[in-house]
Amino acid sequence: MVDKSIFTVNESNLSMRIQQAEVYLREFENEVKRASGASGLFRSKEDALSRIMILNEFAPNDPRIKEMFERARKCIVGSTGNFIDVTHDMIVYLENEENLRRMYAEKSEKAWGALLEKYKDKLLEKVFPAPDVLNVPMDDYVGKYVVLDEVRYPLNQFMGVTGEYIHVGKRSSGMYFVKIDSRKWLGPYESVKRYRRLVDTTMMEVDKWTLLGEIKDIAMEQPEAGQNKVGPPVFAPVVDPVALYVPGHVLGYYNAEMETSGYFEGEDEVAGIKEGWYTEKTVPEDVTPEKLVEIFRQAIKEKNYDLYTNCIQPERRQNPIQESQLLYYWDLHQERFHGEYVHANVVPEATKITVVKGYSDETGLDSYFLSKEEQAKIAERYGEKVEYASVQTVSFDKNGKQLGSPVRRNLIRTNGGRWYVRDYEIRF
Repeated sequence: MVDKSIFTVNESNLSMRIQQAEVYLREFENEVKRASGASGLFRSKEDALSRIMILNEFAPNDPRIKEMFERARKCIVGSTGNFIDVTHDMIVYLENEENLRRMYAEKSEKAWGALLEKYKDKLLEKVFPAPDVLNVPMDDYVGKYVVLDEVRYPLNQFMGVTGEYIHVGKRSSGMYFVKIDSRKWLGPYESVKRYRRLVDTTMMEVDKWTLLGEIKDIAMEQPEAGQNKVGPPVFAPVVDPVALYVPGHVLGYYNAEMETSGYFEGEDEVAGIKEGWYTEKTVPEDVTPEKLVEIFRQAIKEKNYDLYTNCIQPERRQNPIQESQLLYYWDLHQERFHGEYVHANVVPEATKITVVKGYSDETGLDSYFLSKEEQAKIAERYGEKVEYASVQTVSFDKNGKQLGSPVRRNLIRTNGGRWYVRDYEIRF
């Protein structure tokens, strides 16, 4: 706030004070314009508004001050950010996902109960305190099955002399070492990750698991992460996973016969259930840049991974490293559409298409003077034609408030073929 004792106003300096306030108001207007609908801190806001307030109190009927006052009002409204009405079709993907999560939670709960019933005669009667492997005969626990709650991965993961493990329990009550360097862990673990990617993004908040496993051996290890282990070694039963259960979400199994080494309960039904949700299922060959970005957005919101990859430039999904990156950014997009924004609008009038390689008659002047055959010969000499399209999107949260400034996403087309997304990594 400007001090009135510093910004004094009288009849003799009124015009000068108006000019000074005009400088700050213009800067405030420029800041709001640059924000493009985003809210935030505006450096010139207080300087501009406080000066206009002082001027308006001194000469409320001066037309110059009235005009500045109205401009200041518009700036204040603009500085609060852009808003839209969030419609049901924008957030229905969240409802569909929650309904599917409940369905799979119920399936998994029943399957978990059946699994425990199957192994009930082989279950270790008392989990904690864990068997004292130095004093209890191995026949009393090796070959038995155990249900371990609060299996924390990767928090309690460690690399030992005899393998890689997760430690469960405490030194005071005994520990179990869950073996995680074999397919018996990776199979069900990867299946639960697939469930998270295909069905239930809220799984990202889960930091502990329930595990059914078989006690296969004993080991002496120092259950600490890192190379510099300082605690004493621990003797503990070694547990091979049979199934991973996340209450309220999913049950993943180990299956040695499958290529993936595991599956989650009802995995073979997911595609059929989700098929009815999809608002976009394919990418037309004549798709426009704006429509492709909308399809890309819907593929992410509706968890249609095949469509998501089909939107992306083929050269960016050719090898295992690129495929891993696709999954990494898929996870990030899922987090953002659940924790930050719920929708992103495409701004068609902001699209820019540029020819970066090959012949182009962007102005249309060549075609006025040359025949199509002459232009075709020129284009052939230039070789491959590559076009870039820059498409602008604006994201909104669940309350309809714009988040940040508009974002530009780049697309590519070669020789007049189909458009593809180039920079799939960036946020909406």
